[in-house]
Formats: sequence, structure tokens, C-alpha cells
Amino acid sequence: MVEFGTGYNHPMDRSYGKSTSSDNSTNDAGVGIKDIGMSLPLGIAAPNVQGVAARIRTGARKFELAFPGTGRSQRGGHTPGVYGKLQRQALEELGRANKVDFTTHAAYGVMGLAGMDQQGNFSKASKKFSVDEIKRAIEFAADVGRGGNVVVHMGEFQRPLSEAEWNQKGPYAHKFRSYEEEPDLAAFRVVDDRTGAIISEARKNRKVGRPVWNMAKAGKEYTDIDGNKRVAKKEKEVYLDYNDVEIRAGERVPEYSKKDGTFKTHLMDWHGFEDEAEEMTKRARRFWRKKKEGTEKRDWEDTPWIRFEKIENVEDIKIRPEEAYIIGTLETQAAHSRGWAYSYGSGFEENVQTIKKLKKARIIYEEIDKTASEERKRELMKQIPIDRYGLIPPEAKNPVQLIDEEIRQIDHRMKQAQEASSSQWAQAKESMEQMRHVESAETYGLKEAYSGYAEAGMKAMMESDKLDKQGKLKEPLFIAMENIFPESYGGHPDEMIGLVEGGRKKMVELLRQKGYSESAAKQEAEDHIKGHLDTGHLNLWKKHWQNDSDRTPEQNDGDFKKWLLTKTEELAKKKIIGSVHLVDNYGYQDDHLSPGEGNTPVKEMTLLLRKHGYKGQLIVEPGADASTDLSDFHGLMKTWRLFGSSVYGAGMGGPSGRSGRWQDIQYGYFGQTQPPYFVFGGYSPSEDWTLWSGVPME
Repeated sequence: MVEFGTGYNHPMDRSYGKSTSSDNSTNDAGVGIKDIGMSLPLGIAAPNVQGVAARIRTGARKFELAFPGTGRSQRGGHTPGVYGKLQRQALEELGRANKVDFTTHAAYGVMGLAGMDQQGNFSKASKKFSVDEIKRAIEFAADVGRGGNVVVHMGEFQRPLSEAEWNQKGPYAHKFRSYEEEPDLAAFRVVDDRTGAIISEARKNRKVGRPVWNMAKAGKEYTDIDGNKRVAKKEKEVYLDYNDVEIRAGERVPEYSKKDGTFKTHLMDWHGFEDEAEEMTKRARRFWRKKKEGTEKRDWEDTPWIRFEKIENVEDIKIRPEEAYIIGTLETQAAHSRGWAYSYGSGFEENVQTIKKLKKARIIYEEIDKTASEERKRELMKQIPIDRYGLIPPEAKNPVQLIDEEIRQIDHRMKQAQEASSSQWAQAKESMEQMRHVESAETYGLKEAYSGYAEAGMKAMMESDKLDKQGKLKEPLFIAMENIFPESYGGHPDEMIGLVEGGRKKMVELLRQKGYSESAAKQEAEDHIKGHLDTGHLNLWKKHWQNDSDRTPEQNDGDFKKWLLTKTEELAKKKIIGSVHLVDNYGYQDDHLSPGEGNTPVKEMTLLLRKHGYKGQLIVEPGADASTDLSDFHGLMKTWRLFGSSVYGAGMGGPSGRSGRWQDIQYGYFGQTQPPYFVFGGYSPSEDWTLWSGVPME
């Protein structure tokens, strides 16, 4: 047998399948053929169990069984539910007989577990549907792979890149934005924390009319809530009524201008709401501390901060500008409703008293009408004009008739006032109640996501325990949370870290409720909830990178590459990555080029992961090669070539007298999905014979 290259294992040797040693000094990622597998979208790349068996014959040793379908399975987009017990048993035996590792990719259509529906609302039903999709993928992974990762897409909700917390500070501050005008036009959704439904959308470029609140000026003397005389130390320190007495924020009144006899208003911009959010945060934290100390008499229900009632750390209390924006709008609506309520209700009590007087008068005139002479009755008759101009002769009516008509008119006005005023008061109360349940879509969505991933992690733990008791567990099952597209939350490495840690924290909380110790709960959470790095998805941030006009295109590309590798190393150091997709593109779209075919530094990223101890799956996700090359398997061969895996033999398919190269065999019989009929037939055992690889018979 002719061998080519050194330092790698011979695929025909018994040692085939062992990872190669790492020599970082030569930029060797220490990755051999056994370490790199490929994804098989079930129903597409592998239409059935026989299709999976055919792929095994290509020589790869790691396969990610992926589910393109969501919900109900369709031809060309399978779901775990269409693989019954016998088919799962067949797949498991195929893997065991051929010494192949199977992992799982949950439904492509699941984009995060926060439960956001197509209308942008957070729906408990949508969340449950997504979590259930993950659970059935975990069950499939338990039956077929006997453990391993279950990849889950993270894409909880949309958010403006320019306003993200990770984009505000550090060496890469303000380096990303979705479009040029985003810092001025960014929009933030706000939801009702009781339902997850959108209340409204706050936009940075929109100003909102607000009252100028009556507040103490610096140096002004006022009476505080407890009746003590004080002097304001700084501008706008406390809210005052018109008698210079301190009042609570919920009772504040607009400043009155004696000069023109109007109440002052102004248009508040986004910076104003940032300031107001900061001031609201201070008030909420102050209230929280007083409740903890037992010095606050008001209930949480009497404030807009009821959602912070169960917060354990005061630093976790934070009002966002978009929340202040919506609260401000609701306050204006409530004030408008109260104003009309007062207007409609004005004079109501006076009308009540007038009716009482009229009824008494009616009794008197009714008695007179009974006993008076006809002449006296005529004297009491009143001439009532029919029209305002006196063109029609007046009509004569007695006092009882006039009183009855007046009572009817006043009663009609009172009913109108009752209905109008009470409805306005109801609207005012509704606006105030809504204020108590205003929450940023981001904070609400994250809480939902954490609980969703924790639930999935619990499922992975339980299935692992079952396998372990049966003696079938290869490795613990875990959900692998994949960074998805930059436009969705979870796409940024910092967001991935936050979601993984948040899911783990929630899972620890659930396990503690079941009696686990803190340390045992943390270990279970770390074992069953991990991150998944997709190299291609991370490279898509390139299209949102803001180039420096003072630097050359090459320098700007280098700056982005430095950011990408820095973030990769941060993920590696955090030890949260449990699996990896090796994918390439040009930084615009998720085209799924083979590694090395675009501008993603796939090999360097892998080197950083291995440097910090990563030993998990490395899976090539075929895409472009399935349509632009001979097959998706050619993408895997290109990846093997990229990582320096040697060609170990040249046979019938290779030109004689030349060194073996991947180009020689990549488009020959190597990589076909069935053995050549002239060797053994369609049922040759793939573990014992690999002659279709181009290696000559010995």
C-alpha cells in the first residue's frame, strides 16, 4: 500500500479513528478525519434509514441527524415523530455496528424558546410547541444516539443592534448596526407582563407630549410627606402639590403658569426618557428597600413596580427607557381620561340637590292644583315660548308640568354624566393598571427563554438517567444552544453566554425545589445545558460591522477577524461550548459553503477551541455543495483537506505515478453512497471493506 503524508493515522490501521496530536506551533488544529463529521437532514440528504446506512459507507464516523420539519412531518422535511421504534432501533444498531456516533439537531423551525409568535407577541402556546419539539428530539437522541448533543436554534426575538448592551462599551463599542440610521430610528417593543402581548412600540425618533411636573427647585422650602420642613438640595428633587407639600409620583400634578393661565407641557425625546427611566429605577429600588425594612406601608399593588416584588437583588431592578416611554404615554392617557371624567361629572351633586328641591316644589303645586279655583289655576299657568324668535305663540303650562319636564331634562343630563364620567374613570384606572404591568419585550422574553431552556435541560437529564440505569448511556444528553442569525437575540456570543447561564440558573432553581443540593444542581445544569458554536453564523456579523473610514479595506477586514477570533476565544475560555458546526460563507448570507471556501477563519476558530480544551463534536453542515458540487459529501472531503488530513492510498481511481492528493480522489469513486457492485455487492460490511475509497486490494 502506498502512503502519503506523515503525522496522521492510516485509515486502514486499527488506530484509525483516533484524534491526531496537536502541534500549535505549526498552526495544526489537531483534528483528524475521525473528529470531523457531517450533518444529515433527514428527509433530504438521507430520505430514510437506508439513506443513513448509505451515508455511513462514505467513511465518516460522526453524523448529526437533523430534522428540517417542524410539527407534522412532510416528505423532504422529517420530524422525530415519523421514526418509530423499529426504525430507531435500526439506526441505533447501524451506529453501534459501524462504530459511528450519532448526534441530533432539533427542528430547524424552532427559533428560540421565548415563545414569540408570528405577530411578535410572546405566546405561552407557541413556547410550549417549541419546547415540545425539543423534547421529542431529545427522546430521539436517547433512542438512537444513546446520548450526546441536541442542537437547538437560539433566536428569541428581534432587537436593534445599535442599542444592545454589548455594543455600548469596550474596544468594539458601536461597531455594529443593522442599517446606517438605526441609532436614530431604533424601535423597542413593550409587552404586558401578564400575557406577553405587545402593548406598543417605542421609537427613538418620536417625541411624546408630557406635562411639566410641579417639582421643588433647588433651595426651595417644602413640607415632606411626614410633615417635616425641608429645603430641596437639588433641582427637581421631589414632586409638590400647589401648596408646596410633597406628594408621591402617582399623585403628581402639572406645573401651572400664572402668566398665561395654562398648565405647562413639553415634548420629551428619547434622552428625556432615559433620564426618567433612571429616576424611576431609583424610586423602585427605594420602595423595594423600604418594603424589606418594613418601613413602607403601601402595598406593591399600589405602585407601578409590582413585577419587582419577588426580586432578590435590588440591582436587578431596572426600568428601561422604552418602559418609561410607554408608562409616560399611559400617564398622559390616564390624565386625559381623568380630565374628562371631572368635566362630565361637574355639577352632578348640584343636579341631585336641584331634583330634590323640584320634587318638593312639585308636591306643593300638586296640592294647590287640587284645591285652587279655576281662576287661580289660570293665574298659575306659565307662558312658555315655543321658539327663540317668538314667531310662534307661546304655550301655557301649569307648574307641575314644568317641574316634571325640568326633572326629566336634569335626569337625562345626569345619566349622560354618569355614563361618560364613569367610563372615563374606568379608562383612567385601566391605564394606571396597565402601567403596573409594562415590561420591555427583551426582559420578558429572556425570562421565558430561560425557563424554556431549563425545561429542556431537565428533559435531557431525565432521559440520561433512564439510559444510565439501563446501562446504555454513551454520554449525557444535553441541549446545545446554537448562535443563530445576528438579527435575532442569541446570535451574539455575549447573548449566547447569557442565555446558557440564564437557562442553567433556572434549572438549578427547579432542581433545588426537588431537593437537590446547590452543588449537585449546578453540575446537572452544566452537564445538560451547553452552547453550540456555528462558525458561519458568527461570520455573518461581518455585514453589520462598521468600517473605519481612516483604515484600508484590508485593515477593516483584519479588525473584524480580530473581533471574531476574540469572541471565539472568550467562548472557549468560558467552557460552555458543547458542540460545533463548521460552516463557511462570505459574511452576507448563511450560504453553507464548505470550510475554507469563503472568508470565515474556520480553522483558526477551531484551533482556539482546541487550545482551551474543547473535545466535542465538529460537524460540517453541507449546503452549497449539495447543489453546486457533485454531492454534499464533497463538502466533508473539502473540510478534511482544509485540516490537513492526508490521503493514504492511490488505487484504481487515482493517476499512477503521482502523489496522492484529495483532488485526485475527491471526484472519483470515493465518497459514493454505495459499494461498487463488482466488489462485494450492495450488502458488504462497511467496517471490514473500504475498497471503494480507491485503496487497492492487498
